[in-house]
Amino acid sequence: MSKQLTFSEVIKKHFPILEQYVPIVERVHGGSHPEFYEVRKLFDEINKKVKNSGSEKPELSEEFAKLRAVTDNYTVPGDVCESYEAVYKMLAEADTAYQIK
Repeated sequence: MSKQLTFSEVIKKHFPILEQYVPIVERVHGGSHPEFYEVRKLFDEINKKVKNSGSEKPELSEEFAKLRAVTDNYTVPGDVCESYEAVYKMLAEADTAYQIK
């Protein structure tokens, strides 16, 4: 059983990968999955707030709530690549870690 990562650990582990994957997944799948344009916008907002927060935990409740709504709680469509799936998995892990106080 793996231990739950903290939000700061998730940022260090996943955000560099997400910064690479999100634009690529948007380019590849955005046409057939227009909701991913909103995922990209929300990730960019989250990433900006994280970078501007320094050592403080940024206020991201609204962004994660919107992500859950847009992605149907990070449900991966059946016709997408592994990178798309990885993006949703990392975003879900970030969301879960953020919710833990």
